[in-house]
Amino acid sequence: MDIGFILSGFIVGLLVGLTGVGGGSLMTPILVLFFHIKPALAVGTDLLYASVTKSVGIFAHGKLGNIDWKIVKRLMFGSIPASILTTFYLKQIDITSTGAVDIIKFYLGIALLLTSIAVIFRPYLIERSKVTLLKSDNAIAIATILLGLVLGGMVTLTSVGAGALGVTALLLIYPKIGITKIVGTDIAHAVPLTLVAGLGHVSLGTVDYSLLGVLLIGSIPGIYIGSHLSSRVSEQTVRYVLALILIYVGQKLIFH
Repeated sequence: MDIGFILSGFIVGLLVGLTGVGGGSLMTPILVLFFHIKPALAVGTDLLYASVTKSVGIFAHGKLGNIDWKIVKRLMFGSIPASILTTFYLKQIDITSTGAVDIIKFYLGIALLLTSIAVIFRPYLIERSKVTLLKSDNAIAIATILLGLVLGGMVTLTSVGAGALGVTALLLIYPKIGITKIVGTDIAHAVPLTLVAGLGHVSLGTVDYSLLGVLLIGSIPGIYIGSHLSSRVSEQTVRYVLALILIYVGQKLIFH
């Protein structure tokens, strides 16, 4: 069984290295659908998994100056309180009950379908995001905080949303900032968010530390190899394959 977890970690890490997307979007549904891990336990474990793997990205993007800390702070102003409130909500219900399991699966499926759309249309949005939708800095700040609120709740509940959805929304809010800086900023925000959300799940008892360690054994080399292969593999092909996987898994979780 450990070999299966290691292989899953490697495959997800490979996709993350190739596309920058796939951590929460694939790891949680893989654990739920193929290994029959309880949804809340899969989400909690995956959140700490994401905080560890994405922390490496902070150092890399930080050295290159690809992080806008002003945007990160605005996002955190919304996402951290939303994550804490979502954790309190989960504490009030029986997360092992059939109803709670169905709720988590449903919203996880919705998050995956939204992510697939974001993955498919990202190049189009990059091309079209030259148009400034929000004129004033106040409007931009409010939109960013609201985005943080949505991501905080979604990530804590499903572990999905901090990657593709965050980048897609930031491209629309900050059209004048390059994609590299948007990605770096999104990763910098994802680390504290997944850490806070993960610690919330620790308080709920929904983290499997041995599983976390096994997944990291596979994912770290996967991310390394994927990063080095990214320039040699057709980004468009990988993106569409990833989107199709997300659509398949998403509808399977919704209509299970």
